[in-house]
Amino acid sequence: MTTTTTTELLFSYGTLQLEPVQMALFGRRLAGTTDVLPKFKETLLEIDDEATVRMSGKTHHAMAEFSGDPADAIRGTAFELTLAEVESADKYEVAAYKRVAVTLASGRRAWAYVDANYTSVEA
Repeated sequence: MTTTTTTELLFSYGTLQLEPVQMALFGRRLAGTTDVLPKFKETLLEIDDEATVRMSGKTHHAMAEFSGDPADAIRGTAFELTLAEVESADKYEVAAYKRVAVTLASGRRAWAYVDANYTSVEA
């Protein structure tokens, strides 16, 4: 049996940066580097999923909303995960978010959870 250990980058600007959330989802503290998601602005989303609120300790989570404005940017962390771990994060995020491929200010490609209404193919 072959195990794939391909490293994926997941950009987080919110609760996935919290150690309790990382421990609950991945069983470990994540390694990552500071980066920026350009052309998005940060808004707040009220979370009504009790399990998500319990895990994060927060009733409102940050949400990346595409503006297209080069002056807008969200600071966060690009974490190194396996694809299986990224898929675990999918289960944590509520339906108002979707995972999309983005290009960070560093030029690196990463996954990011953004407003589910986002329709552009390139960030």
